[in-house]
Amino acid sequence: MITVPTIAAPAVEPSAPAKPHKFTLGIEEEFQVIDPVTRDLTSHIHQIIDEGKTFLLEQVKNEMHTAVVEVATNVCEDIADARREVTKLRKAIFEQAAKEGLLIAAAGTHPFARWADARITDAPRYREIVDELQDAARGNLIFGLHVHVGIPDRETGLQISNIVRYFLPHIFALSTNSPFWEGRDTGYRGYRTKVFDKFPRTGIPESFGSAAEYDAYIDLLVKTGCIDNGKKIWWDLRLHPNFDTIEFRVCDVPMRVDETIALAAVMQALVAKLYKLMQSNLSFRTYRRALISENKWRASRYGIEGKLIDFGKKQEVPTRELILELLEFINDVVDELGSRKEVEYIHEILRMGTGADRQRAEFKRNGGDLKGLMDFIVRETALGVA
Repeated sequence: MITVPTIAAPAVEPSAPAKPHKFTLGIEEEFQVIDPVTRDLTSHIHQIIDEGKTFLLEQVKNEMHTAVVEVATNVCEDIADARREVTKLRKAIFEQAAKEGLLIAAAGTHPFARWADARITDAPRYREIVDELQDAARGNLIFGLHVHVGIPDRETGLQISNIVRYFLPHIFALSTNSPFWEGRDTGYRGYRTKVFDKFPRTGIPESFGSAAEYDAYIDLLVKTGCIDNGKKIWWDLRLHPNFDTIEFRVCDVPMRVDETIALAAVMQALVAKLYKLMQSNLSFRTYRRALISENKWRASRYGIEGKLIDFGKKQEVPTRELILELLEFINDVVDELGSRKEVEYIHEILRMGTGADRQRAEFKRNGGDLKGLMDFIVRETALGVA
């Protein structure tokens, strides 16, 4: 049986007993707004945004492209609260879209939309990004899932972030839901990340020795005109510049609510488990960015059907096996978090395949009909909601 990397004692012992901490959650999902006739992306979402804000307040907003609508939960106390919020938001945005004669879909990329035809939201922030990044920004027609997990303080969050980077490829593999791009099967399970790679300050983050070192890095970028604020650090995982959260940004937006909640539950449990180890004066081995990036590429290319590298054993291991090891690693905290049912849904993803696997199966079943594939994605997005 393959084991997780060796646990080792950190250099600094905790100075005080552990304080109880509730690992709150915040979930953001980016959706496609679809024309029901052409099944292409549509820019007619202003009414959805404006009307949605009357009952969702600031939980619904534009993104850089006008065909993207993002919804964000309030701070959730536990995974059950998160499920209620995610379901409520999906239902609300679906209903508002229906009033406008539009559809909502969840996938990391649209199967056949052309980025060159997509309109940019007319707002200063997005005009500035496009002015700086040019076609890298115009072509960034992608849809992700972001999950915030509450942390006790920035220093603790930084140390947990250094370690949790190792598991980003495992989580990403489970979320892969973007095999098609501009009418082609890309050969990747998660092509969204290859599009986003054109942006600066993306991918697996570096490790930092302390929160102060991390903050000094941000300050240097601001001082030298690289960025104007910490939110322009677009890594797959980041210590949020404004909130006491670790923000997971690596995932494609999943089709089903159950998938979103399962992934969020795993992220929450990972943070809780690593915090628990730290409070016992234990830690997990930290790996170099270059090594973790090798596994991320494999996850992007093959999803859960490929192999990742077990760096402790220096050998390839089926991704499915390493995911099962991840579930075993977090097993002792899921009951404390009340998330066992949600975490166990990962076994269902392993059984039925990720969104990318199911998209490809549907594309083959319907004889290569991309519009039919879009209808399938819309139906999957509504499961458990409508």
